[in-house]
Formats: sequence, C-alpha cells, structure tokens
Amino acid sequence: MAKRSKFVKPEQREIISAHVLGSKRISPNFARVTIGGDGLQGFIPMGFDQWFRMFIPDREQTDFRLPHSAGSLWYAQFKLIPKDARPVLRNYTVREFRPAGGVFGDGPELDIDFASHGDLGPASAWADACAPGDPLGLLDEGLIYNPTPDARWHLLVGDESALPAIVGILRSVDSALPVRAYIEIAHADDRQDVPVSDKVEVHWLVREDAAARPGALALSTVIAADFPAGPFYTFVAGESDLATGVRRHLVADRHVPKSDIAFTGYWRRGRAAY
Repeated sequence: MAKRSKFVKPEQREIISAHVLGSKRISPNFARVTIGGDGLQGFIPMGFDQWFRMFIPDREQTDFRLPHSAGSLWYAQFKLIPKDARPVLRNYTVREFRPAGGVFGDGPELDIDFASHGDLGPASAWADACAPGDPLGLLDEGLIYNPTPDARWHLLVGDESALPAIVGILRSVDSALPVRAYIEIAHADDRQDVPVSDKVEVHWLVREDAAARPGALALSTVIAADFPAGPFYTFVAGESDLATGVRRHLVADRHVPKSDIAFTGYWRRGRAAY
C-alpha cells in the first residue's frame, strides 16, 4: 500500500505574474484583494486550503523581480535578487478563484483575504494601499489539509489568519461528513457567511479583550470541548502557539495519533507576518 503523503502538492507549478484588479475592506479586520492577469490562465484550483507563496513589492523598492524557476531552486534564486528589487515573500490562501472572471471582467480572477492586527505587517499594509495594476507573483503550493481515510469526523481550528483556509475546506468537504470548526476572530463583524450542510458545526469565537493573545480563546475552547466518538482528523492553523498547543493537547490528553493532525503556524505574535 502506498504511503499517504503529508501534503497534497500540485501536479505542476510555475511562478505566475499577476496584477491587482481591485481591493476593498470587507469587515473591520479583513481586506479582500482581487488579482488577475494572463498568468492565471494556467492556475489550477484545488479547493480546500489551497495556499501559495505570494511575492509583492516592498514599499521602498525601485524595481520588482520574480524568481524564474518554480523548482527546487526557486528560493535560492529569490535570495539572489538584489535587495532593491527583491519582493516581500509571504504565504496566503486562495479565498475564491473564478476562471472566467465576473467581477472585473471576463479574465481569470483570484480573491485573497488579508487579516490584520493593530500594527500591520508588510502584506496587510500592501493590501490596504495597493491599486489596480500593481504587480505581484504567485507560486502554488497545494494543500496542507489531507485527511486520513478512516476519520469519522473532522476538527478545524484557527484564528482569523486561518479563516480563509477553513472557509475553503468547508466549501470543499463532502457534505455528508461531520465537521466541527472553531474560528477565533477579533470582532463579531468579521464573521463570514459560510454555506454548510447540517453535518457541520461552525463556532465563531469572538475575542472580547483586544489585549488578549490571538489563538488563546480557540485553544482553551478546544481543550474544554466534548468531542464525538471515533477517530477524527484535525486541521489547525494560525498563530504558532495555537497550532502547537492544539496539537500538544490532542496528542497528550486525547491520545490522537500525530499522523491524524495537520498543524501549521501561519505567524508568530510579535513578528510582522501579515
């Protein structure tokens, strides 16, 4: 029997050149940027939590260059780009992909949702200031979500930075599969409409204390929760302590096999990750 892979990688990938079509504030702590361009004609949507490397211009740059290779040498090429032309590199999730467009025209369009905290990181600042025509680049990385086949139900946990990924999973998952999602957000108005089946529970956890550590509420809620019986698969993402804390709790206290947990720290408090 073939060994199950940890992640689901795209069959092929390339460095895609794109540009901004438009942007808007969709809630108190989220901005949505829509990008387009001929390079997106070859983008293959995979659903779920499909993520990509995003290359955006630095504010002080006089030039903007992208690596040429999408293979194993792409990062080495990236580091060799002179600093006055080297883009900012961050990881983001596909919020929605429309191959035939529809909002800004008839070309392919890809939506990216940016969560922001009080002091903006470079990507959040770019999302708030970008204008139509501004360049960027993408490198598809596929899916982190790759459930074990014997799971009877799925657990999804994240803070606001993981909201696009969790929404993508909820939109793509089998409607007959029981799913429980815990999504921590900074403001009640950051909730997003997510059409789900009656097998899905979505718990929006609003962080009432602005000074509270992001992810702490989601972690304590998971620790206190009563879970359904049977083996389950977990996807947890967001602030680093949330991801590692949920994994540690599930393994040590609920005896969940490590192979049944996909966890990733999207950012770390105190560092400019957005």
